[in-house]
Amino acid sequence: MSEAALIERIAARGDGVTGDGRHVAGGVPGDRVRDDGIIVPGPNRSEPPCRHFGKCGGCQLQHVAEPALAEFVRDRVVGGLEGQDVPYGEVLPAQLSPERSRRRAALTALRTGKQVAIGFNAAHSNQIVDMRMCPLLLPELFALIAPIRDLLAMIAQQRRPVKIKLQMLDQGVEVILEGVKAEGLDAAMALQDFAGVHTLARFAIDQGDGLEILWQPEPPTMRFGDILVEVPPFAFLQATAAGQTALVDAVTRAIGDAGAVADLFAGVGTFALSVQAGRKVYAAEGARDAVAALTGAANRARALVATEHRDLFRRPLVPAELNRFGAVILDPPRAGAEEQVRELAASKTPMIAYVSCNPASFARDAKTLVAGGYMLDWVQPVGQFRWSTHVELAARFSR
Repeated sequence: MSEAALIERIAARGDGVTGDGRHVAGGVPGDRVRDDGIIVPGPNRSEPPCRHFGKCGGCQLQHVAEPALAEFVRDRVVGGLEGQDVPYGEVLPAQLSPERSRRRAALTALRTGKQVAIGFNAAHSNQIVDMRMCPLLLPELFALIAPIRDLLAMIAQQRRPVKIKLQMLDQGVEVILEGVKAEGLDAAMALQDFAGVHTLARFAIDQGDGLEILWQPEPPTMRFGDILVEVPPFAFLQATAAGQTALVDAVTRAIGDAGAVADLFAGVGTFALSVQAGRKVYAAEGARDAVAALTGAANRARALVATEHRDLFRRPLVPAELNRFGAVILDPPRAGAEEQVRELAASKTPMIAYVSCNPASFARDAKTLVAGGYMLDWVQPVGQFRWSTHVELAARFSR
């Protein structure tokens, strides 16, 4: 038998890869794989902390030890840049969010007979892995899984999927149920009792006619810097507090002391409100409810934040507008910001802080910026979705 091949890296979808390019499911750098496919464990393996690992699609990398997991996050960013031939400066060590820190999740439930399964889907499948433990979620979120299971046994229709959205806010947990039919007095009372017993920040359901808020003792908020934002139902927030801190710190470092800053794809104000002290900020966002929340928060705080409801894909800021700012913060969706980046590449904006949740689209946009005369000074990889192949980052470009 020939010598077992060494697994050298982890591919974008989580497989181990040998030096000759063979992909090995479950392989970790430092393992060896024999000709018959048997993996000989190396020093970078870890015992998965969840009994659902291997079935549940929520995690792909629980078998990878912490140092190798951080290296995977960093390598995803480097690999994307090198694949586009983008010259880059420093790539900082990856920052990983800890266990049990996910404050936001979308799960699926299915009632079959008297049983209700709740969880993430199995990998590459629509099958629900019934969640009986989860080392990803905040304990406050996981504590609601069993009570929601009992509630859905009353109000979920047979074999009709229910979407469950959970998010931790300042006042407690927000719960949104989509695809239920709460008919009759008993169901209505059960919903009210559930919200009160579990002291939810907000409880809403969608029975097919739009979202109906059933419980909201006070406007739910999130704090960015010193400013409270009254957030819309399941507003986009960073998945963990640690991940948000890592990204905000990187953006703050990237924009330096710029006196006028544009925050593009601003959402409810994660970055605009976190960096506004001592400077003027213009914030543009295409989602109407998000920009309304940001506008209200800025007005109440009397912050120097000007907001605009603007579709940056159809109407990106042009160089004449961009040139007024000392720095631009860019935080687009997974597809990147190709249209806006083309305008930035033609501008004279001195500094760009780019936040990305997709190393591939980031590398494509980085190539455009570098071709336009920017230098990629540094990149901060962030592993906010622990044990996942999903990688985020923040980077600074300068002229």
